[in-house]
Amino acid sequence: MRAIITGASSGIGLALAQELDRRGWELALLARRTELLTDAVTKLKRATAVTCDVTSASAVADAVRRAEAELGGPFDLAVANAGIGYPTHAAKFDAEAAAEIIRVNVIGTINLFAAVVPTMIERRRGRFAGVASLAGHRGVPTASAYSSSKAAMQAFLEASRIELAPHGVGVTIVNPGFIVTAMTARNRFRMPFLMNADRAARIIADGLERGKRVIEFPRPMSVATRFMRQLPDALYDAIMTRGAQVKKTKT
Repeated sequence: MRAIITGASSGIGLALAQELDRRGWELALLARRTELLTDAVTKLKRATAVTCDVTSASAVADAVRRAEAELGGPFDLAVANAGIGYPTHAAKFDAEAAAEIIRVNVIGTINLFAAVVPTMIERRRGRFAGVASLAGHRGVPTASAYSSSKAAMQAFLEASRIELAPHGVGVTIVNPGFIVTAMTARNRFRMPFLMNADRAARIIADGLERGKRVIEFPRPMSVATRFMRQLPDALYDAIMTRGAQVKKTKT
């Protein structure tokens, strides 16, 4: 079984690569940071690394073809994991910063999808997974671009799941909560139910191998965010405004 993972030089992507490696998968790791990527591959049994900017459709298509040639065939699993995120605020809006988040998180997912799914359809098997976030369930203050990018991923993957089912191709939405990574290390507030990347990778790998449609964790945070999704707008606004005030007081 062969899998390709974007954003695989660190964080969830690297941890997932290591977990799948332990389970006997052949792996292609894609990321922008060549040195970290090369180091990661040396510690895996059967893996290849391709430096790639996921925001470029042609670069992703070329990386997929090169990885297929290196590993000897097409992929059974593709994981769009590459993602970035940092605070954005409407009162001090930076359009380029917001666009960069959308390009990496959303366009990066679409580019990998376009590069691998046609072959999966031809073979009538395979699974495409996208690492979105529980933050995509509603708009999160100070993370408008990030949460909207993850919501876009969820909607794209959900629709694709239904459309690809008759072709024998599965689609999985992965919605983690707070995971210990370089990205969350920048947060200056208490992160509820914070989980290490290795544990997150085991949960994701288990869900993918079972063919789950949605993988969400940790469960308490999943329940909380889904509950918040059902709240009336006025109540949601009041709760989040209060939460933002508490966060500001603690930082």
